[in-house]
Amino acid sequence: MPSAGFLALLDDIATLLDDVAAMSKLSVKKTAGVLGDDLALNAKQVTGVLAERELPVVWAVTKGSLLNKLILVPLAMLVSAFLPWLIQPLLMLGGLYLCYEGFHKIAQRWLGGHDEAKPRLEELLASGRDLRDYERQKIRGAIRTDFVLSAEIVVLILGVVREAPLPAQIVTLSLVAAGMTLLVYGLVAAIVKIDDLGGWLLAGAHEGRRGAWRRALGRALLAAAPRLMKTLSVLGTAAMFLVGGGILLHGLPWLHHAVAERLHGLPFTSGLQALAGGFVGLLAGGLLVLGERVFSRPHARSA
Repeated sequence: MPSAGFLALLDDIATLLDDVAAMSKLSVKKTAGVLGDDLALNAKQVTGVLAERELPVVWAVTKGSLLNKLILVPLAMLVSAFLPWLIQPLLMLGGLYLCYEGFHKIAQRWLGGHDEAKPRLEELLASGRDLRDYERQKIRGAIRTDFVLSAEIVVLILGVVREAPLPAQIVTLSLVAAGMTLLVYGLVAAIVKIDDLGGWLLAGAHEGRRGAWRRALGRALLAAAPRLMKTLSVLGTAAMFLVGGGILLHGLPWLHHAVAERLHGLPFTSGLQALAGGFVGLLAGGLLVLGERVFSRPHARSA
């Protein structure tokens, strides 16, 4: 499920950049008052403080992803050679983590935790602490998500090249894993710079028909950029359940066979199986978040 994995990665990037945007706006409010809603002013702001952090954030996660591959490729080959039975349980642990992260995002948004981010940012600004520390925490979260998805990708590639000679396995795994990282995060970098392209079109627009076309396109890109990131965040959260639940579903043969039998003969079987995996992921994530809240309450009371 590479496309779902890509969306799951985009979710963490989108969430992180949303936090960077919030931090940037709060910083501007402390020094320059409340920003207006004028589109040109927003374009200037997008190409200012926020734009300075977009590519560094994506590059930081890219480096973390490459490090993940550097760890996972030799580790996967060792486990496959000496402890092949361990691959599936490790993948399932990763799937549980993705389901937990996905449901945790939903719980934060709908159960009141989501709005706590803004007061926290206000407190960080008031305390004078470096906001890069907060950013680094978010980057580490994105890299953890990438680790799970990278593990799934490496195992899938390993399954294809398992019969090849050892040197061919090493070269193929390394090249494909690194290539997918650069491709995915290259696309992410292009997506997050859409707003900069809109600002550039507005800034360079002259009078006349051509200038009007540039202004219209620039405004459209600036208006679409935040909506696109929000959409990617929603799709990415759903992808966490699809990927994580799919791993769990395939790791439980009795459940996988039961679902396959129920869906046999129906149209769009592959899509329905993916949705079934997503439902399993949603259920697993809900149980994990519920368990966390139940077991954390006694500690909170004792504190």
